[in-house]
Amino acid sequence: MKFTQYEAEGISGFVKNSPLMSWAYSVMSVRGFSTALGVVEIIIALLLALRPFSARAAALGSLLAIGMFLTTLSFLLTTPGIWEESLGGFPALSVAPGQFVLKDFVLLGASVWCLADACQACCSNEPVA
Repeated sequence: MKFTQYEAEGISGFVKNSPLMSWAYSVMSVRGFSTALGVVEIIIALLLALRPFSARAAALGSLLAIGMFLTTLSFLLTTPGIWEESLGGFPALSVAPGQFVLKDFVLLGASVWCLADACQACCSNEPVA
């Protein structure tokens, strides 16, 4: 989806309000950033998929995924409208954009698990490329 205009516009509110990512729009367009992000996500996925062949590649992919999901979870602090004011704000999340970010807690946990698995393989007698 990151390669579509629809998704590029959909994530622009998160990116432009993020102190970690808003700089990107000064060097590339909304669509260009979304496309670059899509490429990065595919690279991370490929590194993770290499786990049967290279635990080191999977560890790198896991570290990159952890960084990505920590960055997207920071949107909970920086994006206007995340907390549902009609319910008293924090911890009540709005449907959009708030609940959109929730999946990243699970993905962060999976990334940490993948990192632990890859590191264990690197430190054991398991063959690693």
